[in-house]
Amino acid sequence: MTSQITMTVLPDFPLVKPGDDIAGLILDAAQRAGIELADGDVLAVAQKIVSKAEGRLVNLSQVAPGARAQEVAAATAKDPRVVELILRESDEISRMRPGVLIVRHRLGFTSANAGIDRSNVAQEGEDETVLLLPVDPDASAKAIRQEVSRRTGHVVAVLITDSHGRPFRLGTVGVAIGTAGMPALWDRRGESDLFGYALQHTEVAVADEIAAAAGLLMGQAAEAAPVILVRGLALPRQEGSAADLLRSKEKDLYR
Repeated sequence: MTSQITMTVLPDFPLVKPGDDIAGLILDAAQRAGIELADGDVLAVAQKIVSKAEGRLVNLSQVAPGARAQEVAAATAKDPRVVELILRESDEISRMRPGVLIVRHRLGFTSANAGIDRSNVAQEGEDETVLLLPVDPDASAKAIRQEVSRRTGHVVAVLITDSHGRPFRLGTVGVAIGTAGMPALWDRRGESDLFGYALQHTEVAVADEIAAAAGLLMGQAAEAAPVILVRGLALPRQEGSAADLLRSKEKDLYR
C-alpha cells in the first residue's frame, strides 16, 4: 500500500431506475465534481444502485408463498411473501428464530434475509416493494469496469459492496459481493515481516477492507452517496472474484 489513500464521494448522484447506465452515471457524476479518473483507481459501488439498474425490484403483490415459506414465516414471524423470496435466493437456512432468518445465499455467502431489503427503495401503491441482490455481482462489476475503461481509456477496478452482519459481533459492515480488475483476496504468504519472518498464513481480504472503508462515506440512511472513488492503493495487478473470499464448507469449523 502507499502512504496516502484517499476516498472521495461522487456527489449529487441521481436516484437510479431500472435500465439506467451505471457506468454513465458514474462518469457524469465525476465530471460534475471535476474529477478525472486515473489508472489504478477503485470505484466502490453500492449494491442497491446496481440491483435497481438491473431491475431486481419485486412487488410483494406478485409473490405467492409456498408451503415451506408459510412454515418458515410462522416460525420467524415474517411476511410469508418475503420468506418465499428469501428461500428462492438461498441454498439453505443457517439459523432461524422469531424475527431472524439467516441463510446461505445462492452466491455462497451467509447473510440475513438473503440480502433482501426495502431501505432506500421507493414505494408506490399499497403493496411493498423489496430489492434483491444482483444475479451475478462479479459480472455486474466487470461490465461497469469495462464500460468505464472503454469511455475513459483508464484501467480502473470496481467493487460492488453490501452491508453484512457478523455472527460474533454486533453491527453491520461493508463487504464486497462483486469485484473486477483487482484481487479480492491478497495472498501475502511468503513475504517477510519487519524481522525477516516469512508470513505463513496471511491472506488479506482486501476487497472487504476497501468495502468497509467506503461504507464510512456511503452511510446507511439518507446520505445518497452510492459511489466512492478510492485512490492511492497499490494492489497486485491481477483479477479476482468475490467468490475467492468464500470459505468452503469443508473448512468451515462453525457450520
